[in-house]
Amino acid sequence: MRTQENAAPAGAPGPFGALREQLRAAADAFAGAGGGVPGILSGMVDDVGRALGEALEIFPVCHHSPASALAMVRRLAEKQPKVIYLELCEDLRPLVDELRNCRLPVALQAFATEIDGFPAEQAPLSVVAPISEASAEYQAIAYALDTPGVELVLVDRSSDHVFQWAATEPSGPAPAAEEAPRDEAGLHGDAVGVEIGDLRPRFAELEEYLLHHGKVRHWSEWWDQYVEQPLVGADYDTYRQVMVMIGSLFRRLRPERDARHARDEDRERHMWTRMREHLAASGADPAQCLYVCGAFHAASRVEQFGLATPAEPYEITPRTATRWMYGLIPSSHSAIEAQFGLAPGSVSIAAATWTKALKQSGATPFRLRSGSGAGGTGPARRPARSGRKRSAAAGPAPGGPAPATDRLSGFLATPPEPDDLDESELLGWCVDIVRLARRNGYAASTVDAIAVFETAVLLAGMRGRRRPTAYDFEDAAVTCIEKDTVPGRRDVRRLCEILLGGDRVGTVGYDALPPLARDVLDRLAPLGLNLGARTNQRALLDLDADPELRPCSDLLWILRRLLGDVARPIMGTRRLGERSIQESWGLAIGRNQRAIVELGYEGVTVEQVLEQRLRREAWAPEATAATALEAVEEALLYLGGRRLGDGLGTRAVELLAAERTVDGAPRVLRQMRRLLAHYRATEEGLPRWCEAFVTAGYAHYCTLLPTAFVAEDSEVRQVAAMLGFLFGMESFALSLGCDHTQLELAVRQSHPEAPDKVALLWAAKSQLGLMSTAELRARCDELLANPLVVPSFPRYLSGFVQALEPVPALAPFVVELLSKAFGRLPDSVLLPWLPRLITALRGEARELVPVLVREAGRTFPAALSAVDSWVPPWATSAAAPRPVTAPAPAGPVAELLAARPATCDAVAGLLGLGGEWRAAGPAPGGAGHPEAGALLARHPETAGAVAELLTFRPAG
Repeated sequence: MRTQENAAPAGAPGPFGALREQLRAAADAFAGAGGGVPGILSGMVDDVGRALGEALEIFPVCHHSPASALAMVRRLAEKQPKVIYLELCEDLRPLVDELRNCRLPVALQAFATEIDGFPAEQAPLSVVAPISEASAEYQAIAYALDTPGVELVLVDRSSDHVFQWAATEPSGPAPAAEEAPRDEAGLHGDAVGVEIGDLRPRFAELEEYLLHHGKVRHWSEWWDQYVEQPLVGADYDTYRQVMVMIGSLFRRLRPERDARHARDEDRERHMWTRMREHLAASGADPAQCLYVCGAFHAASRVEQFGLATPAEPYEITPRTATRWMYGLIPSSHSAIEAQFGLAPGSVSIAAATWTKALKQSGATPFRLRSGSGAGGTGPARRPARSGRKRSAAAGPAPGGPAPATDRLSGFLATPPEPDDLDESELLGWCVDIVRLARRNGYAASTVDAIAVFETAVLLAGMRGRRRPTAYDFEDAAVTCIEKDTVPGRRDVRRLCEILLGGDRVGTVGYDALPPLARDVLDRLAPLGLNLGARTNQRALLDLDADPELRPCSDLLWILRRLLGDVARPIMGTRRLGERSIQESWGLAIGRNQRAIVELGYEGVTVEQVLEQRLRREAWAPEATAATALEAVEEALLYLGGRRLGDGLGTRAVELLAAERTVDGAPRVLRQMRRLLAHYRATEEGLPRWCEAFVTAGYAHYCTLLPTAFVAEDSEVRQVAAMLGFLFGMESFALSLGCDHTQLELAVRQSHPEAPDKVALLWAAKSQLGLMSTAELRARCDELLANPLVVPSFPRYLSGFVQALEPVPALAPFVVELLSKAFGRLPDSVLLPWLPRLITALRGEARELVPVLVREAGRTFPAALSAVDSWVPPWATSAAAPRPVTAPAPAGPVAELLAARPATCDAVAGLLGLGGEWRAAGPAPGGAGHPEAGALLARHPETAGAVAELLTFRPAG
């Protein structure tokens, strides 16, 4: 929709005709008659005349501007309007009444977690509107709420429309003209910020030009020097005309086809439509009304501008089905600066300027009377008064239309009256900054204070001002005190911010908190702490001596789970089957009030919020069986009962059956072991989902085992966890109907190539009886004896260490293998491998190290003196061969052996005695083979049993 230009012609008579002609002539001389400069300058004058001639008085403001706030105080005291239309999201109106229970700055917030009508990836949606005392909107709010018969109407689009209109832009969602980029670190989180009066050039070239010629570093300093200071003492007509002119300038210099242009105009159409609707419904007199908006919108040129326009009302689209929740959250000067792109310290300097301006002018600001809850804004408001007697220059009579007098010409033509140097103020700053710097580790002295004073005066002179500002003082302090090092946590610029007012942080009062936050404070009241303090609070809970503190302990553990460092346990733990006798907590509830307030948007109690989050995590698209089991454990720890745990456990069974990888096997094993131990110790029987999980897991891991052994992306730790699940829960699984043959087949079908997985497979076979310990030892000895395999032997050893998870009985063998490796591996292999072994044990097998240490303690001698004579037990297991004894006399045994030579050959082969044992013929006593004779002599019982067996069986 195209806008219509309703401004008067350039040559039309009026109060600004002379100024218009003067500016046009200057523009023609500067840029030529054919350029766009004359049209811009004359258009600015037309916008001022149009705004001042409107029947509904428009009050242009700039956000967090002391000049705007002071002008608002004066105008409200003079005009005393009955209706105030405020540029703020209309759905935030119920929150405004709660400001009386807060200590500013705070922010009005609209929050939505369950969205309907917006892309799912944008959730959660959050909009904040910060309010500080040194702002014109707060003065208007305080006046309207505490003055009988005054109505406050918010006319800007709703929070829902903020995201609706952002989504319709060609470039996608982006902050609006008065919406700031998202701030990840401040108190406002990632909310979209809405403020009144974002007066800043809309393109970089103009801002760079103004900063360069103004000899300032950033926009906040330029605005303070060239707008704030001249307007603080100006009369109301001058203030209003100058603000509209600045808004018109920035509006007309905005690049064409700006992405935010259509949305700005839609906001203006929305506000004028809402105001006309309210006037028609209430019958209010426009002369008794005041429209407070940003100076940028005061110079609007949309066709709906004004009450007398013939344009049709703007059609406002309906809201989506998104369920919005509203509340107040703490804000701070630094959060406002970060979210709206202001220079650090600028809001604190504005607050200091506001305090000084009030003292100089004698005006009394409007303040909301405190409510019954804690955290009120201060004492009751006194009737606002202007510190000066009203005169012709002070503005029109209350309620009357603004006279069309030209104040711009005099303001633009007359240089501002220079302020003399306030030596007492600057000296106080210099002395205080040196004292503060010394407390923070700087080697500052009186000489530095003198240097800061002189440097501030010098910088102010270089920048064209006689009186040093707070920005000059900051630069001088950094130059003279900080030099090139920062000894503590705070640099000098931060110390200057603290000196000038600090990063003031607001607090939401008890009555303005959501039900969840109030419930948290009520349930923690037995601790007897000041939970609203921004300092860390220490709580000591003796749960045996004071059983009534157990509910506080339960609540603190839930807060720890939901909010992290808000509640930090110093002493005490909470695990399945464990309860602490005493607990010590570090609490930062007052400092993290915003997090608790936003938690209240998710539920009425913290238990409800935790249950919702556990369900959301278990049913998330990326959820795994380990995630669901962890949710079951947390449900048992923090919420108790089996209803929620059973539902989450059933979900874990479904997720396990759908998994195609073994990445979560270690977590599944640990969590399932803990859960089974808990249920067996505290319940009469295991839940049905546990049985289903064990049977499904047994079949699932047996199926995946051969693939996991050979897959390159599966780690040995994961395969070991699978075997640990299969071996550790096999008896339970077999009792539920599983088949042991399935596990044996899975192991037999596994053919890994990686050394660590080969070692893990050997350990599994030894557990199943498919490989004896002697064969396992022989294979490892062969590896150590093979020079081609020795460089990779540490990987075999790592696999055996990981095998302690599924086969803990292998610990003596692993200690033996480690001892042999340390004794036989060359230094070129052993030394590079040791760091990797330590790192692997620490990162992947931390719980297996105590097993090895205990086994080593049982194996190695306890005293140093016994080391020399100590013989390893694995060295004595293979006993030395006994000496050969004389052959036994001839008898029936020798005759039997001679009669059955084939059987004797087979037995001799099994015993490792190859060749012809009867090479010399069957001599008496079996002298044909000395080894055979010695064997028969040592084991006569065995030979007799064989003879008896062969005697009673038929031949052949």
